[in-house]
Amino acid sequence: MRRKLAAGNWKMNGVKASLAEVSALIAAHPNPKSEVLLCPPATLVAAMAEVAAGKIAVGGQDCHMKASGAHTGDIAAAMLRDCGASHVILGHSERRADHGETNAIVRAKAEAARAEGLVTVICVGETEAQRDAEETLEVVGKQLFDSTPDGATGANTVIAYEPVWAIGTGRTPTLAQIAEVHDFLRSELVARFGAEGAAVRLLYGGSVKPSNATEIFATSNVDGALVGGASLKAADFGAILSALDAA
Repeated sequence: MRRKLAAGNWKMNGVKASLAEVSALIAAHPNPKSEVLLCPPATLVAAMAEVAAGKIAVGGQDCHMKASGAHTGDIAAAMLRDCGASHVILGHSERRADHGETNAIVRAKAEAARAEGLVTVICVGETEAQRDAEETLEVVGKQLFDSTPDGATGANTVIAYEPVWAIGTGRTPTLAQIAEVHDFLRSELVARFGAEGAAVRLLYGGSVKPSNATEIFATSNVDGALVGGASLKAADFGAILSALDAA
């Protein structure tokens, strides 16, 4: 059985005072059935890991493919691990779009992260133009294959499907569209990795909020969510977590 996962991506939001939301989340949900992961900005990883105290997992939002060196502004996987992180998000659409990250770069980063024992949350997703051109499965299939290193298992890899056109827009694909992509991703994972492909968790991301979480979590092959803005507030993320626990 795949344990459900509620993951929050704080993106470029949060200062030390924001960690009060983490304490509030833990207090309101001391024993969730689902695994909980929060990925704050790099400046807060160590501080959040202290507040989380092992009750929730903490992750980074990116890492470099190199272990160290002259890469000003970048963070190595070992540095995240040293700060208390256990996971790292890789290949998010904003990284792909804003920083020109290719599938090959994402794969190299995933290999570096895995070498340091970090669980990789690898993101895939199509743009609105690609969706309108009926290229969704082709696009996410290539991203999945090219971005995911060999040897993926349920223990070291999570895949997040985030339709780019639904991130932060309030728009959400239909349940049938979500199921189509998640079922496709599952079949591709099983075809490549066998039983381990069946164990890899698939998260849905893209304007997940308390009002739509229950129906999304009831959809085929949705093992949880990668949540953006709604993960910044304990009340909102807690409501999503409750919906996932009940799924």
